[in-house]
Amino acid sequence: MTYLLLILSVVFGAVLVVLSKPSNKIVRLLLAFSGAYLLSVTILHLLPEVYSGTTNYKQLGIFILLGIILQSVLESFSKGAEHGHIHVHTDGKQFPTLLFVSLCLHAFSEGLPIHHSGDNLLWAIVVHKIPIAIVLTTFLIHAKFAKQTIILFLTVFAFMSPLGVLLADIVPFLTTYTKEITALIIGVFLHISTIILFESTENHKFNFQKFMAILLGVLLTIFTL
Repeated sequence: MTYLLLILSVVFGAVLVVLSKPSNKIVRLLLAFSGAYLLSVTILHLLPEVYSGTTNYKQLGIFILLGIILQSVLESFSKGAEHGHIHVHTDGKQFPTLLFVSLCLHAFSEGLPIHHSGDNLLWAIVVHKIPIAIVLTTFLIHAKFAKQTIILFLTVFAFMSPLGVLLADIVPFLTTYTKEITALIIGVFLHISTIILFESTENHKFNFQKFMAILLGVLLTIFTL
């Protein structure tokens, strides 16, 4: 079920683009909701979990900081696709390899802590992937890539998080260093979610709809933990 939900989140986002072409306003609200949900799950669920039963507070804190740095590096290649803003210019002839690799690495890393962190993280990632899939599909279509290329890109992207879940459960290294890996991914989530919330505000003006989307994401996390 975990694998299916992760794959369907990308499929759902892509199908939404094909069938209804959601407006930028709707996408921004989805991003704000997903960012707030992901941030809330990270703070209320992942952080207490990773620090429980250990005294290596500084070491885990270093891994969280490394996760923030890692995501900053990945975004230099993906041009912000992980938080809904793709700043890549292409005519559809040159395949955006760096964008593809960076997004796949990010999606793979998202799947690593899922089996050890329960349904809250799973749903946070599912909710996060839907608007990202919308933005990514819209970009690929507007860039005039061949239909086969778009399908291949999205298919590989959709399967990367399930691959992370699978390997985290069977690879000894990943199972041994669960806390360190989770701390690293916490840093990734903190970077992405805060960037989403900051960038979804235009000219730093108060936006009631965005505020309600963020509040809904936070309350949903609080009452489902």
